Amino acid sequence: MCPSHQLLARISGKWVALIMSALGSGPDCAGDPRPMRYSELARLLAGVSQKMLTQTLRALEQDGLISRTVTPTVPVTVTYELTELGLSLHETMRGLKRWAETHMDEVFAHRAGS
Repeated sequence: MCPSHQLLARISGKWVALIMSALGSGPDCAGDPRPMRYSELARLLAGVSQKMLTQTLRALEQDGLISRTVTPTVPVTVTYELTELGLSLHETMRGLKRWAETHMDEVFAHRAGS
């Protein structure tokens, strides 16, 4: 498989988009990017299994899109945040979301006419 296809397959996953959106918009999905704890992400992404969230976070970290910070507290605190590379992808994803919101009625009208 072509490398660009591999990357597109990775970043087009359902949970990837939702995690990137959560980290890029903060817990209220309207603020600025900020670090979030695993438990915050799990709460925001209702329906994601612990296994899927963990796997997706690891993949995003491996790709350099998010960073993981472990703070030695009791219990240990782990936070995730977008890297500069992740922020650039987040901006692109926001543009795609804006396009979808602008054109969804037109697309649905075409679907209904088919």
